[in-house]
Amino acid sequence: MTLKSDDVRSIAHLARLHIEEEAVDHYVDDLSSILALVEQMNQVDSQGVEPLSNPLDATQRLRDDKVTEENQRDKFQQIAPDVAEGLYRVPRVIE
Repeated sequence: MTLKSDDVRSIAHLARLHIEEEAVDHYVDDLSSILALVEQMNQVDSQGVEPLSNPLDATQRLRDDKVTEENQRDKFQQIAPDVAEGLYRVPRVIE
């Protein structure tokens, strides 16, 4: 799939990105190359191939899920500037 300059401008508008007019052709080439690579990858037969979370099939060592700290919520809420019903209250930032 080859993109056109208008496609790149439209994508930039939808993504709320500002692209300098002289850079549009560069983006057309780069994005078209990426889409061509994706098309090429879609043609590969991947039947029977299981997805991997790690190419080395490594597993992450996990610690036991146990409580190591005592509950200090009441202590911390005593020094908080504004608390209501066990929750920290903050000033409204969005109208």
